[in-house]
Amino acid sequence: MTRTVIALAALVLTATLCSTASAQNQDIVSTRDMSDINWMEFKEVVPSRINTVILPTGTLEPHGVINNGADITAPVAIARKIAREVNAMIAPIIPYGITGSMDAYPGAFSISETAYRAYVRDVMSGLAKNGFRNIVVINGHGGPQTAVLNQLATEIGQEKHVRTLVINWWSYASDVTLSVFGEDGGHAGWNETAFIQAIDPKLVHKERYSDELATPNALPGTYSAYPSPSTIGLYKEGQGYVKFDQAKADEYFAKVNQKVAKLIIDTRRKWDMAGLFEK
Repeated sequence: MTRTVIALAALVLTATLCSTASAQNQDIVSTRDMSDINWMEFKEVVPSRINTVILPTGTLEPHGVINNGADITAPVAIARKIAREVNAMIAPIIPYGITGSMDAYPGAFSISETAYRAYVRDVMSGLAKNGFRNIVVINGHGGPQTAVLNQLATEIGQEKHVRTLVINWWSYASDVTLSVFGEDGGHAGWNETAFIQAIDPKLVHKERYSDELATPNALPGTYSAYPSPSTIGLYKEGQGYVKFDQAKADEYFAKVNQKVAKLIIDTRRKWDMAGLFEK
């Protein structure tokens, strides 16, 4: 009799623990993707329960032995990885950007600054109109595109009374690059290639790689060439040549995501502490 009672109690406890764990794992929304959510559910959670949106931005350009859309793949993967942690919805990516000196390569695509500026402005305005208080741009492509995004984000913040944050993930995580790889990286260098390798190894074509594909000392601002002589541009001499280490790739991906998520959470907390644009 006693054994039966103990056994039943154990079963009840187990069921309770499982139910609690299930409740904790359940998200407050059926999907974090704005393109997948139904309008009625969106109305129920935005902005009352979710007031932050992540807008990924990228472009199409060559990246050594990884996919031309690496600047799209990376910010989308970051957004999907951290959206629940930072309690944000994910807006559809703006895939076309201002490519610049690599637009001569096959498969590259570039939008004029005038068209890009107008389109991104309307997208950000639309996100503000839909009730988002915090608009976080996770940008996958540098060059002139970064300056345009920074300016637009400030303008939209001022005009719509929303808070904006633009993150160039690879640049912000430069310290992570050094800690994981022990050296600096580059455009389509070890760090960026590793990031894509962690997301989807099928997008990495190791058999096509050669160190000869890379050009060292390609840190932005040091010199300019059109078209770019290489699709792999290393920031420092002797550093950033690609090595296909899956363990380091996975570590890098995880640590970059942690750093980006922390920045969003910390910035939002400081905005709240200062009482900026409270609604």
